[in-house]
Amino acid sequence: MTLDSFIGNADAVKALKGMVSTGCIPHAMMLYENDGCGAIALVQAFLSTLFADEHKVGGLIHPDVHYVYPVASGSKVSEKTDNLRSELFLPYWRDLVRENPYALEQEVSSAFGIEGKQTVINNAQAREILETVFLSSVEGGYKAVVVYLPEKMNAAAANKLLKAVEEPPEKTLFLMVTHAPEKVIQTISSRCQMIRVLPNSREEIAAVLESVFGKSHEVALRVASFAGGSVGQALSGMGESEEAEAQKALFGRLMDSVTSRDLYAVMECGDAMAALSSREKQKAFCKFAGECLRKIFLIQQGLGDMAALSADESAYYSSLAGKLKKSFPRLAIGCLDRAVMLIDRNVNQKILFSEMVGRIYYNS
Repeated sequence: MTLDSFIGNADAVKALKGMVSTGCIPHAMMLYENDGCGAIALVQAFLSTLFADEHKVGGLIHPDVHYVYPVASGSKVSEKTDNLRSELFLPYWRDLVRENPYALEQEVSSAFGIEGKQTVINNAQAREILETVFLSSVEGGYKAVVVYLPEKMNAAAANKLLKAVEEPPEKTLFLMVTHAPEKVIQTISSRCQMIRVLPNSREEIAAVLESVFGKSHEVALRVASFAGGSVGQALSGMGESEEAEAQKALFGRLMDSVTSRDLYAVMECGDAMAALSSREKQKAFCKFAGECLRKIFLIQQGLGDMAALSADESAYYSSLAGKLKKSFPRLAIGCLDRAVMLIDRNVNQKILFSEMVGRIYYNS
């Protein structure tokens, strides 16, 4: 995939094409996306165009392109924390991104065998980057370091990298992909050119599903309607129907309990959320519930067509929209966003979700 064949985010693609054609490329760029919206795919397309070698970049085998991502000791790589490096996980990263450059954060953790673990870009990885960037390029052109989720870089690693990001060797690029730019250490983010990778339209998601992943037009359009602008979410929804059904059932229980004013049942829903098997699944549920609440909000505002609902879904969400206050979706989404933040901070899950569902109940 090159920039010429990339689907979606036309403004970002135009800007990156201009950089390649003029040679005026910032030495550090940070692409901000919602999970699964295609920032890694866009980085790969940019590098394929810049290096004029789609085969090597697309296959993640170009000797002058290096990848860094947060890791932890797990079932596939067992190592002391101080020795953990991205290089140890490279075969799993390579297989995942080749197959699906729109992969979700939780799918990366699953591919690495570190589901539910607290991941980090540590000092050992910072040393690995510095050893890489100060070597001569193998093919005589640019060198690139792709950093996935720099918000998970600890302070020691950031301080070690600061000088290299600020004043890298000639023809060395840092390309960072973040889901939470506000959490990236400020001394790093302030040295980067920010590029927003926007959520995709329904038509763009369908086109990616058809052209890149070979899905039928009818299936692609149907799934795209419920993906929240994320190709990764669309693919996840197609491949994980059992988990998606469990999320729908839990959200339905929560809404039934809220609308019937049954506080005990609401608290039981909080217990069910706390009992989910990993932090990634807890965050995935919060994001799913937020998307459901967005649909309720659109119906309450008379914008139901924008929610792209099937007939059955329209009846269900319309019923909820009539029972809930118009302020409820906005306030409840705020509770869910706060829960995601606290999950990342490793707050006790039983307390976290009990408080969250309590806030949702009293805001209804």
